[in-house]
This record gives sequence, C-alpha cells and structure tokens, in this order.
Amino acid sequence: MQATATVLVYSDDANTREQVRLAVGRRPAADLPPVRYIECATLPAVIEELEKGGIDACVLDGEANPAGGMGVGRQIKDEIFHCPPVLVLIGRPQDAWLATWSRADAAVTLPVDPVALSDTLAILLRRRISPPTTAVAAR
Repeated sequence: MQATATVLVYSDDANTREQVRLAVGRRPAADLPPVRYIECATLPAVIEELEKGGIDACVLDGEANPAGGMGVGRQIKDEIFHCPPVLVLIGRPQDAWLATWSRADAAVTLPVDPVALSDTLAILLRRRISPPTTAVAAR
C-alpha cells in the first residue's frame, strides 16, 4: 500500500475546503493510507496540480464561483490524461443529473455529511490505489 493518498479539494470558499478536510479526517477508512490534501481555490490551480500528477482523487465544489465544480470536472475528464476519480459536492439531490453530465465518478450533497463523504471518497480511493487482482487460472 502506498504511504499516502493525495486528495485535491477545489472550492473558492475556504470554509467548504475546511469542511471536506474535517469530514474526511486523516484517513477515510481503516484500510486506506493517510490522506494528504492539496487545496485549490481557482481552476488554473486545479489544472496545474493535476498536470504535476500524483493526485489520487478530486473533491470539487459544484457551487464554486466563477468556475463551478461540475464544469471543472467535465473539463479535467476531457483534458487530463488518466484523470483521477472525481467526487462533486452538489447543492441539492436534484442536481445529481448534472454531476452525471460532468462525468463525475460520484456526488455527495452539501452541507457536507462526514459519513457519506468519507464512505464515498474511500470507494474512489480504493479503485485508484488498490490495483485489481487478476486471478491466474492454473493449468
């Protein structure tokens, strides 16, 4: 298992970024490594960090301004080679279809529910960090 999982958190609101960090904590699940957060408040900062590589998952604020997390999610899915899984924070459950349009891998409603966010992020991190095991048939 790798030493840390790196999670990019995008929101123009520092309070939203803090809520994500506090909700997930140091480790979203016992079977995952500790999380290292990279916080971004602008779209150019998100692109710059993703181009550096090493990001295991993105949490994007769908309510961010001027670039909303859903538009950012769609853009990075189109432009970033091997884009990490994207979790979008949506303002209301009815916005789930927009999260699908954005090509997000998951969506969680605001305000941040620590259990829902941690559980959903853990699923995405497991997919990214734990390579699938391939059974080899004995001959």
